[in-house]
Amino acid sequence: MAKPIGPICNIDCHYCFYLEKEKLYPEKAAGKANWAMPDEVLESYIRQKCEVGDAPAENFAWQGGEPTLLGVDYFRNVVRLQQKYANGKKIENAFQTNGILLDDEWCEFLAANDFLVGLSIDGPRALHDKYRVDKGGQPTFDKVMVGIGYLKKHGVDFNTLTVVQDHNGDYPLDVYRFLKEAGSGFLQFIPIVERLADSVNRDGLSLVLPDHADARVSDWSVKPEQFGRFLIGIFDEWVRNDVGQTYVQMFDVALEAWAGLTASLCLFNETCGRALALEHNGDLYSCDHYVYPANRLGNIMQNPISAMVESGRQMQFGVDKRDTLPRFCRECDVRFACNGECPKNRFLSTPDGEFGLNYLCAGYKMFFNHIDRYMHFMAGELRAQRPPANVMAWARQKDQGFPSLRTGRNDKCPCGSGKKYKQCCAV
Repeated sequence: MAKPIGPICNIDCHYCFYLEKEKLYPEKAAGKANWAMPDEVLESYIRQKCEVGDAPAENFAWQGGEPTLLGVDYFRNVVRLQQKYANGKKIENAFQTNGILLDDEWCEFLAANDFLVGLSIDGPRALHDKYRVDKGGQPTFDKVMVGIGYLKKHGVDFNTLTVVQDHNGDYPLDVYRFLKEAGSGFLQFIPIVERLADSVNRDGLSLVLPDHADARVSDWSVKPEQFGRFLIGIFDEWVRNDVGQTYVQMFDVALEAWAGLTASLCLFNETCGRALALEHNGDLYSCDHYVYPANRLGNIMQNPISAMVESGRQMQFGVDKRDTLPRFCRECDVRFACNGECPKNRFLSTPDGEFGLNYLCAGYKMFFNHIDRYMHFMAGELRAQRPPANVMAWARQKDQGFPSLRTGRNDKCPCGSGKKYKQCCAV
């Protein structure tokens, strides 16, 4: 993903892990230069990305900070450069924004150029405004809702990204129902887990990596079991009412695991290393969550992107996710769905004392075990080339004890788990 304005943003979310990355570029933080990705860096990035590989489509993800601060003309130039170097490839653009600066001009441009917009919103007013405030500490909810209005007015495709933290994590159905009412048909829920060092490191950063000693989990981080209950609360409503109509990224990725497919989300892949982050000046980092000096691979104006992506250093970063997984995790019955989640969250010790347990482990275990029966059913429907949305009727049958199936307690459970009914859905 590209950060064409680096960490610069027009709001001041209390939990944002990226705002402090400004300290990695002290000459700009001191006001000696602006933060916009220079034309030559932008063109080099687009050219290199289009030239590498023979895929029929090339996807660009624009994030920040807040990319709308660059203005519409900046992205008109982006589209012009993409057309210049596309060489027959289809170009796809994803654009993450807090929505505050969206207006008619922005949304006319986004719609005309088929940008997929990710809109950051944390739920209804009281839940959103807890942490998502402007530079003056004032709430932003009303401004975001105005932005959504512009997206709808111009028919811009958008999804929502909701950060799950210590506050809204207790209100799963309030969040879920609000997002649906707001018009979101595709929902992403991102758990916030950040560790604060007792003192800033030599780079001036307070939010630190898993192996950093003398750090504590921030107050705003979601608790493990809280996150598990949050996902379960939404899943239980979704699986009975909204399958095939409302898409929840976490549930889609879980179904991939139960269907034996490779996860489309890096969090749950066995290895990682393909979701690199490009800073405003051309610096390339191993991952969006690893923008630290030790994870800087180089600069695209001196080194080809392809060489850095395929470098031994980046390959090692990717396989370390698998190779450093503790034995406790390797033997876990839901490893196939989780794979230890993101390495940045692996800072606990396992029950037998091995370092590297994911902070969210307890929550994910709750969630994956809870959805197992439903996922078995949906995966079976996929294999039979039937719609997974059939799970909604099945779930209602399950709630009533499968009266139409006349299942005996010693019969195999209708969910497809392979267990006896009395040991499975009858419990």
